[in-house]
Amino acid sequence: MKFGLMPLEGAAGAILGHGIGGLKKGHRLKATDIAGLKAAGIHEAMLAVLEEGDIHEDDAARRIATALAGEGIDVAAPHTGRCNLHARAAGLVRLDPATIDRINTLHESITLATLRPFDALTRGQMLATVKIIPFASPDWAVASAEEIARKSRLAALAFTPRRVALVSTETPGFRQSLHDKTRTVIERRLAALGSVLASEARVPHETAAIATAITATRTTGIDIVLVMAASATTDRADTVPLAIEGAGGEVLHVGMPVDPGNLLVLGAFDDRPVIGVPGCARSPKLNGLDFVLQRLCAGVPVTPRDIQAMGVGGLLQEIASRPQLRETREPAPAQARVTAVLLAAGRSTRMQGHNKLLMKLGTAPLVVHAARAISESKVTDVIAVTGHDRDAVEAALAGHDITFVHNPAFATGMASSLKTGLAAVPGDAGAVLVCLADMPALRPDDINRLLAAFDPAAGREIIVPVFSGKRGNPVLLARRFFPEILRCEGDTGARQVVAANPDAVFEVEMETASILADADTPAAFEALKAERDQA
Repeated sequence: MKFGLMPLEGAAGAILGHGIGGLKKGHRLKATDIAGLKAAGIHEAMLAVLEEGDIHEDDAARRIATALAGEGIDVAAPHTGRCNLHARAAGLVRLDPATIDRINTLHESITLATLRPFDALTRGQMLATVKIIPFASPDWAVASAEEIARKSRLAALAFTPRRVALVSTETPGFRQSLHDKTRTVIERRLAALGSVLASEARVPHETAAIATAITATRTTGIDIVLVMAASATTDRADTVPLAIEGAGGEVLHVGMPVDPGNLLVLGAFDDRPVIGVPGCARSPKLNGLDFVLQRLCAGVPVTPRDIQAMGVGGLLQEIASRPQLRETREPAPAQARVTAVLLAAGRSTRMQGHNKLLMKLGTAPLVVHAARAISESKVTDVIAVTGHDRDAVEAALAGHDITFVHNPAFATGMASSLKTGLAAVPGDAGAVLVCLADMPALRPDDINRLLAAFDPAAGREIIVPVFSGKRGNPVLLARRFFPEILRCEGDTGARQVVAANPDAVFEVEMETASILADADTPAAFEALKAERDQA
């Protein structure tokens, strides 16, 4: 192809490289066009002249797009060297990235842009576009692109209706309203894929009960079984994997490199998928379960290798551009201010007359160890609530960046100290971290893991640390629970608020037992001393 400034004389059939005299770029000149331009005093223009072996941009784009179009794809009419491919129905993109790369490296005149493999599609959505950059492409390049494309065509795999069973488990005190919320979110998630929730069973969080519920789906025409557990699965020997095997099924894979969604379990029962659903799927926000359900509803089998390959593109926490089925909820600030309230007002009634917070552990009083861990974490500020031995506790904590407030009613129980601390929390704080002062093994990293998990927009409003299935301290609570905390009485602290709001609770698995170690008795204190001395 020749391109450049050329005389208009004898240029009929040439293509305008730039718009001129009211004619647009890409216009093929006719004799009447040339006459009009000359009459306007224009005798030369930037022109493109196709030569032997050149394929016009529209023809080149159409040929490549047609060769690429596989199952479920419509090809639009080409225009200005561009030809778009659209999904015929809602579904998933199937493509081979290597094929796209090979076409894009054939010749600089040919470009092909697509969505990502297994991206979800709506009906009529564009999933790929072929654009020829100049006004023509060499015939050999177009022919090569066609050959490559035909060997690995793009496809828009339509979602087909699936009948899904939901098995929800519950522990003592579990609220039925959380079951109801979960069912609604799952129903909406399935409806977006053209599928339905055909049955639901609510059973105790016990291996035998879950296995029985899974087995019961055998005769109900179910295509996929979802198990939503009251407690997160963290090991192959945990309750849900054992239940799948107890029903006669197989556990294929535990965990996935998608966040949120890490704790998904992939299993099979009677040649049907059984999915241990991660707790994040109680929220409508995009998570790892969506990646698996979308493929299954598009007829794409999911293997352990498929799960392991989801890591690239699997970081969903900070990606606002992904399509999501959302509830109406105010977004959380990008960096929510979190104030720590250190409860250091107790009387140590089980310590035989000693104030445990002032007892030396190593070179420092017990209270200093917890205060140091909190101060060195990423909390915004720290408030210490004093009561018994007020002056001595404040003296022990001198030199730390801590605000002190005193609870004169400390003898009535922990709730009064917690209320005193909340009253001093800044008005712009989005959450409070409730910390006990007798936890010397607590580490800054432990606290930072809790802060990182806090995400009200995803339903993570109460963050609880867990080690080996046991809940510990500290606990982080969003501001909206402050009124409930202020209604607490006695020595229960915030435990009753956590128990009353299981739908807002997110458990964070910790690396050590530091979140469980406290010193309520002389024996417990001596055990901590011995453990510290051995370390």
